[in-house]
Amino acid sequence: MSAVPSIPLPDATEVAALGPERVVQIMRMQAMAMDALKLQVAELQRQLDWFKRQIFGTKSERFVPDAQQLYLGQVLDEMPPQAASPQPEQTVPAHKRRKAQNDFAEDHAGAFFDAAKVPVETITLPSLEAQGLAPEQYEVIGEKISHRLAQRPGSYVVLKYVRPIIKRLDTQTLHCAPAPTGVLEGSRADVSFIAGVLVDKFRWHLPLYRQHQRLLDAGLTLSRPWLTQLVQQAARLLTPIVDAQLASILAGHVITMDETPIKAGQAGGGKMKATYFWPVYGDRDEVCFPHFTSRRAEHVQQVLGCARPGVVLLSDGYAAYARYASKTGITHAQCWAHARRTFFEAQGAEPQAAGEALRHIGALYGVEEDIRTAKLAGQAKQQHRLTHSKPQVEAFFAWVDQQLAQQGLLPSNPLTRALAYVRERRAALEVFLDDPAVPIDTNHIERALRPIPMGRRNWLFCWTEVGAQHVGIVQSLIATCLLQGVDPTTYLVDVLQRVGQHPASNVAALTPRLWKLHFADQPLRSDLHKTAV
Repeated sequence: MSAVPSIPLPDATEVAALGPERVVQIMRMQAMAMDALKLQVAELQRQLDWFKRQIFGTKSERFVPDAQQLYLGQVLDEMPPQAASPQPEQTVPAHKRRKAQNDFAEDHAGAFFDAAKVPVETITLPSLEAQGLAPEQYEVIGEKISHRLAQRPGSYVVLKYVRPIIKRLDTQTLHCAPAPTGVLEGSRADVSFIAGVLVDKFRWHLPLYRQHQRLLDAGLTLSRPWLTQLVQQAARLLTPIVDAQLASILAGHVITMDETPIKAGQAGGGKMKATYFWPVYGDRDEVCFPHFTSRRAEHVQQVLGCARPGVVLLSDGYAAYARYASKTGITHAQCWAHARRTFFEAQGAEPQAAGEALRHIGALYGVEEDIRTAKLAGQAKQQHRLTHSKPQVEAFFAWVDQQLAQQGLLPSNPLTRALAYVRERRAALEVFLDDPAVPIDTNHIERALRPIPMGRRNWLFCWTEVGAQHVGIVQSLIATCLLQGVDPTTYLVDVLQRVGQHPASNVAALTPRLWKLHFADQPLRSDLHKTAV
């Protein structure tokens, strides 16, 4: 931001020499310089408030009326004392009982773990009183069970297949069972290991180099490129399933779309290129992560294709979505959370007016909470919105028009930009009132794409664009598994074995949503599961 020049005022001796007209001109220039200085100070104050909110403030955009927040330099003594909340009371007996001393408190197997998934090793502790006694000298009348959570340095298992070679005496021929076929031909990796690598990297964000270090510590001498090849080959096997899932999303009524950056490929000078995932969320809780090299508007057309009549595209305020909707003739709905964010960021400049806007929008979310509590759907949900949300929306936009008509703020003011943002998008923001299938915001896709920014903080980037495509393929299935309530490891172990023998014409049955209906009751398992049983 450029510095504001200072124009000194003439003193009494200079006034006579310059003349009154020149003095008035200088004073006018000084007043203009002061106005510019005030604008600069206000902008710097707004930036400072934003930085203080990022460091000391809450990261949530939820509006809390009359919230008090400490800032840098503020002391605790300046805060008004708050009334202590009443503590819950409980009536107790008038006597005290000594607590039993026991090294192992009793508990139940289902208290903190699932016995069907967690292996349990039993350790029997002999009674000290029974030592030296013959079995006929005491009687076991019961038992007490306690559990402790333990951990080994590594949980990897090597499956050793022993195949006897036999010689038939009648034919004098040698016979041996064939070697077990793996998911990846010629690979030493069992399907359970492949699924574990994928889940560790893409769900728990554990980079391959860390997994490689863990393998070395567990006594397994393997190369890091081998792990990379496993991920690439597994992603290629899963590609047809993701394609079928994307087709299922595009066949729905409401399609939610967003974009999020990812570093992929070399840009020269030791830097990585900025590419983008364009996540697409369907109305049957499925999500896919197509990858493209840029944020250009043409990628919306490449993902969605020629949309069918009656489709609703829900998005944020990026103009590419509005252009696509206008071009194809579909309905375009926009997100109230992004509209709320503009007013949230304007609180530093205009706290009173921005707070009023947040109260209006908060009333809409209160109605949505009532709908979820009452579990309304279909016509009942639409009627509830028309009865309660529509008056709130009309009152909000009337307030927006009133604020803009006052013409008291500059176009660069954050509140002015927020007001212009919502008024320009009024038609798209009102779509949810007439269609009960349209959510009020895009928070559901924001939650689904969360693994991508979390991955950026852990494995940082993808070495190539092809690697980013592999990330999108695996994340599409893992994220959808979580939305459908399916265990990703069980699902991947099954479909990695099933995809090679499943009819290509019915590959949609292997998507997590349909897999849960057809195969979840009897999934294909690894040989490791058989040995555990």
